[in-house]
Amino acid sequence: MADRRILLVHAHPDDETIGNGTTMAKYVAEGAQVTLVTCTRGEEGEVLVPDLVHLAADQEDGLGEHREKEMADAMAALGVSDQRWLGGAGRYRDSGMIGTPANDRPNCFWRADLKEAADHLVAVIREQRPQVLVTYDDFGGYGHPDHIQAHRVATYAHALAGVPSYRRDLGDAWDIPKVYWTAMPETNFREGLRRLRDAGDTTFEGLDPDGELPPSFVPDELIDARIDGGVHVEQKMAAMRAHATQISVDGPFFALSNNLGNQVWAEECYRLIRGTPGERDPQTGVETDLFSGVA
Repeated sequence: MADRRILLVHAHPDDETIGNGTTMAKYVAEGAQVTLVTCTRGEEGEVLVPDLVHLAADQEDGLGEHREKEMADAMAALGVSDQRWLGGAGRYRDSGMIGTPANDRPNCFWRADLKEAADHLVAVIREQRPQVLVTYDDFGGYGHPDHIQAHRVATYAHALAGVPSYRRDLGDAWDIPKVYWTAMPETNFREGLRRLRDAGDTTFEGLDPDGELPPSFVPDELIDARIDGGVHVEQKMAAMRAHATQISVDGPFFALSNNLGNQVWAEECYRLIRGTPGERDPQTGVETDLFSGVA
């Protein structure tokens, strides 16, 4: 077993690449064990490839199976060899947004039994024994029900996995030393939004680079770790291209990101929710290694 082990819990295929792609590639390159658990196959996603629109949930409903292949290609680009579906592929279905018919389906992830879903993750935690867990904040980043549920499942599983008397059939107890939530600093988002506006892109229409932002974006002083994945940004871009049904490689947003990849996509930020902070960069005052301080 690798000396350094990190577990990431995400809701849908592509979430991992957008939020943690360079972090994952960095730690794979450094010899760490990187395990990704994805909670749904993203069956309700919008299909951005015209020739594949027939896979949409309201047509053939074959998008989930197709996204399994996209995920495999994305993980190959990042070098990640241990990607799993919570409870097995298709066990939990993409919930769509609150108020949509998809959110009322009995097998959607939003309506999953929390203990059952957590037990699937407890088994992974006890098998892999990670020192670092990464997932969403309690708002799920931007309020998507599957992101919120992934946060709940990861949080509950983390607590249960460390209890020696709990479900010994799931493996020996393991208490993860450090837990991080993914985070987007306000300053980073405002700068990226200004660049998009200057390029004529209306992505995130309705948001003012100088105005009030929703709770998705975190004040800079709350950021505990900044991972510089600049040398791995091309791997992240390749992984984004692999998620072709969800990320348009021809749009101005991707084009701008591609041209400014080292600035827009390389740095990934986190909040330390549990555990003792490790060594901090004397200039920025934040960690530059999620494993810092782990024995």
